[in-house]
Amino acid sequence: MNFFPADTPKGIFTIKNAPTEEDKTTIKPDYDALPVFPTRNLVLFPGVALPVTVARKQSLDLAQWAESSEGYIGVFCQIDPAEDSPGVKDLFNYGVIARVIKVLELPDGSHTALVQAEGKVKIEADFTPIGDPCMKVKVKPISDIGAKAEDTEIQVLVKSIRDIAEGIFSQNQPDVMVNVESVTNPSILINTFSTMLPIELEKRMEMLAMRSVKKRGETLLAQVTRSSEMISLSRELQQRAKESLDERQRSVFLEQQMAEITKELYGDEGDEHERMKRQGEETDFTPEARKQFDKELEKLRRLNPQSPEYSVQRNYLDILLDLPWGKTTPLEKDIKKAEDVLEHDHFGLDKVKERILEQIAVMINNPNGKAPIICLVGPPGVGKTSLGRSIARALGRAYERVSLGGVNDEAEIRGHRRTYIGAMPGRIIAALRKAESSNPVLLLDEIDKVGRDYKSDPSSALLEVLDPEQNARFHDNYIDVDYDLSHVLFIATANTLTTIPQPLLDRMEIIDIAGYLPEEKVEIARRHLLPRIYQELGMTENGPQLDDDTIEAVIDKYTAESGVRQLEKTLTNVLRKALLKEMRQGEKITHVHPDDLQGFLRAPLYNRERYEGNEFAGVVTGLAWTAVGGEILFIESSVSAGKGEKLTLTGNLGDVMKESAVIALQYVKSHANELGIDPELFDKYNLHIHVPEGAIPKDGPSAGITMATSIVSTFTQRRVKERLAMTGEITLRGKVLPVGGIKEKILAAKRAGITEIALSQDNRKDVEDINEIYRRGLTFHYVNTVMDVLSLAITDSPAADARTL
Repeated sequence: MNFFPADTPKGIFTIKNAPTEEDKTTIKPDYDALPVFPTRNLVLFPGVALPVTVARKQSLDLAQWAESSEGYIGVFCQIDPAEDSPGVKDLFNYGVIARVIKVLELPDGSHTALVQAEGKVKIEADFTPIGDPCMKVKVKPISDIGAKAEDTEIQVLVKSIRDIAEGIFSQNQPDVMVNVESVTNPSILINTFSTMLPIELEKRMEMLAMRSVKKRGETLLAQVTRSSEMISLSRELQQRAKESLDERQRSVFLEQQMAEITKELYGDEGDEHERMKRQGEETDFTPEARKQFDKELEKLRRLNPQSPEYSVQRNYLDILLDLPWGKTTPLEKDIKKAEDVLEHDHFGLDKVKERILEQIAVMINNPNGKAPIICLVGPPGVGKTSLGRSIARALGRAYERVSLGGVNDEAEIRGHRRTYIGAMPGRIIAALRKAESSNPVLLLDEIDKVGRDYKSDPSSALLEVLDPEQNARFHDNYIDVDYDLSHVLFIATANTLTTIPQPLLDRMEIIDIAGYLPEEKVEIARRHLLPRIYQELGMTENGPQLDDDTIEAVIDKYTAESGVRQLEKTLTNVLRKALLKEMRQGEKITHVHPDDLQGFLRAPLYNRERYEGNEFAGVVTGLAWTAVGGEILFIESSVSAGKGEKLTLTGNLGDVMKESAVIALQYVKSHANELGIDPELFDKYNLHIHVPEGAIPKDGPSAGITMATSIVSTFTQRRVKERLAMTGEITLRGKVLPVGGIKEKILAAKRAGITEIALSQDNRKDVEDINEIYRRGLTFHYVNTVMDVLSLAITDSPAADARTL
């Protein structure tokens, strides 16, 4: 540690006692225009002779002038050491008048001036003439109250200062103490040590301003006592650091030797530790993860590379390093571009795309906000999965799909503990590792098909994943440290909400995606399906062409779905068979017409006119919602002679649907007179209600009004109004309640050729919320009671098979 002031060169230090009268010349200092010699971090006290480094050209000229003319200069310290051209305002007020004894040029070309300080002065005004390069000031001489050598307190004070100074200078500048041995004047000694000992600049100036040398000495003793303690502590810390460094060097040496031995024994396996160590230093781990990594890496170093535990440990560390700690993908902030991406990738789905754009706008406006968990619900083939991919592309983020269908083990979500053989992280962490980003779009596909048993419930593990309040500290059992999932945009897909547990459902925002109209399917086939099929079959777009009529014929006669998945398969089948025919006949097929379909696809599988008529009593058309979209549902009723005690229900009906039949029959019985039915008929005939397609399970309350209408039609032997379908739940009081899946049911009705639909008055808002294009060609009848339905549906015309009951 160097304790000399910044302008003081080492090794040239002279101490003199107070000058005698013989030393003084007849030249007097000019107190009205004293030339200024500025110093950096050097405060010179009266009576001290000290070598000063001269770096500035102006200072060197002044020093050489003072040497040659034996003139006086004023030595003042700068307030800011960094100032290269200080003015009077940049100097402390107190300084000393001094003479330059000698100016020396050193071997390296620098200069040093030996300066002898005499009296103390204080600046009163700037007296620099205009154009004069030398700064001059008007000063006031100030005399100090000297210390008397015979004063006992002074003697003790000087001895204490000398002892502390000796301890400070003994190791770094021992020549300082040699030079002060011959000095007997206590004032000179105190001023010398005030100049040389390590004291803060402001405190040193405060000491210079003091007139009493004794008080200056007392302040000096307090300062150097503290400095001595700090120096002792610093030396002790340095010694400890040196000992620690020696121990560390020994450890490094042994580690290097061990690395060489490992490399010799196991080849390149020995480099794994170093590679992982370097990679770990570059990874932005959380504090918890870094602590875990360092601990596991040290464990790897001690393992034999040939042991089975080594590969397990290395695999764990590789996974820990591969996770995107702190890596994020910048958010695409162009909302117009996001809108263009969604429009390009998906036709229709206007409300869904609008809701997604709203969320993207929120994320752009508040990138650090918590994103909601979106759940896209709809039948298969309507574009839920591809919509998730488009959202990622619109946001400019990485995309990964996590399939949850059939998952029945919680460890698939949270990972296996490393104590098990073949343990791996859960699907969420695995997806993040693959995405290489901490803020990707993760699609949780088929969340409604997550299984559960008495041993494990994966949906409970998903609660932590999808809860914004918890997923910032998601704990995977394999990596065994918390990982932040709060920046991930989760999008779930499902065909139905009925199988999703309510706590999980509460954490998600539901967006319904209904099926497509035939017109929409034609457009989707034209824009998306056919170009993809042409590419997969290696055809150019000049291959066999399918016009809109042909595509519509495929939709009507060979598919029965809400989405377009089956449509894509059927179109692929058509073009594949057309390609084979080209190769067999050697003739190019330019167009496939509707009449050609039967030759490629055999007889039509479906008939758009699925409506089976209403000429028979008890036959009524209902509307049902299924996981694959809406369907029309036929209810058939008949009576047979009996005691009226038996109600037979067939068609693979669930409990809720059976209850609807019981309620419908009870309502008809209690209102028989109003309906024109002889009450005694219920005691003479047994009722049988059947719902065709018995292999398909059916359940739900929405067939209530359909069953009531069927029962009334059977007992009155009158037919139901043509091309009328209905849906609604009933109560014992005859009130018609609203049901769900209205859009899907409307699409099913249009596909089947239905023209009128009866449904609850409370469903009006659901119908009005549907785009006009879906409602076109349909007449809606909103009802409040079963009587409203019956007055609309039951005609006065007898059924074709009418008989007298």
